[in-house]
Amino acid sequence: MKSMSEFRYKQVIVFRSDLNLSKGKIAAQAGHAAVSASEEARKHHPKWWKAWMIEGQCKIAVKVRSEKELLELEKQAKELALPCSLIVDRGLTEIPPGTVTCLGIGPAPSEKVDELTGRLPLL
Repeated sequence: MKSMSEFRYKQVIVFRSDLNLSKGKIAAQAGHAAVSASEEARKHHPKWWKAWMIEGQCKIAVKVRSEKELLELEKQAKELALPCSLIVDRGLTEIPPGTVTCLGIGPAPSEKVDELTGRLPLL
């Protein structure tokens, strides 16, 4: 098994902790963010995406306190040209339609992702 320091590429899923989502809802939203951000990387940074796939698709889940913090992270990710995908819920189960739940960042080089998310607490 690889240690975290051995992964050269990673994806980070950033959740809003203020929503108090169920574990099932978190898992579903994480899936949306992972797939959507991965597709962004595959289209715009195919070398990063391929290396991440070969390495084992390292993913980390972290949290922020609010929608405002999440939107600021999305803005910064775009400024750094990192693949990212903001997830907005359709409102079919636990939360109202249009609720921003999480943000997928990467896959991208670990040091680039850590610049943006390295200070955030684990989910």
